[in-house]
Amino acid sequence: MVHHPLPETDLTRHRRLREQGSLDRSELDAILDAGFVCHLGVVVEGRPVVVPTVYGRDAESLYVHGSVASRSLAAGTPVCVTVTHVDGLVLARSVFEHGVNYRSAMIHGVPRKVTDPDEKTEGLRLLSEHSAPGQWDYARRPSRRELAATTLLALSLEEASVKIRTGAPGDGDGPDAELGLWAGTLPLTTVWGAPDPDPLLPPGLRPPAHIARREGTRHG
Repeated sequence: MVHHPLPETDLTRHRRLREQGSLDRSELDAILDAGFVCHLGVVVEGRPVVVPTVYGRDAESLYVHGSVASRSLAAGTPVCVTVTHVDGLVLARSVFEHGVNYRSAMIHGVPRKVTDPDEKTEGLRLLSEHSAPGQWDYARRPSRRELAATTLLALSLEEASVKIRTGAPGDGDGPDAELGLWAGTLPLTTVWGAPDPDPLLPPGLRPPAHIARREGTRHG
């Protein structure tokens, strides 16, 4: 699918460090696909609340879910969702010039509650497959009772922005270069470890291939 650039709005306009900003939809997709935990910011009873939660997506919407009793999952209320990946520390000659190499996406909008049974099931499948590909077909799927106890929200990806910082410190050609201090980046990577079985599993039951093969790999 071909996407147009993300629209620049009052909420997505980059006011600081504009050179790190982007409205490229493909970069938004890449950041979302590289993670599976977002932070959902919403005002609940007059107070700001930020909730970490897993997510899934299709071409048009980001899906988050939780208990029907969750106050942070009220539809019709403006929210802000962020996803951030830290790729390393930027260690300059001056502490003032230190920074972080990162990829970050911010999505604004008013989510809607998914009530159509087929869309709700598909949204939950997307959410499950985003974090654990293959698990939807392997594990037992939600019962009617479990579906009724679950709220699924869909947030349009239309109003979003991206910021990305890469590369070396920015003081290599300034006065601090004469200090004779080491400067550079300290990369950070995260990989999946070996599957750790539930101690209540019967002996000899090994993890399925779609889980075992993720050992030593990165998500996305």
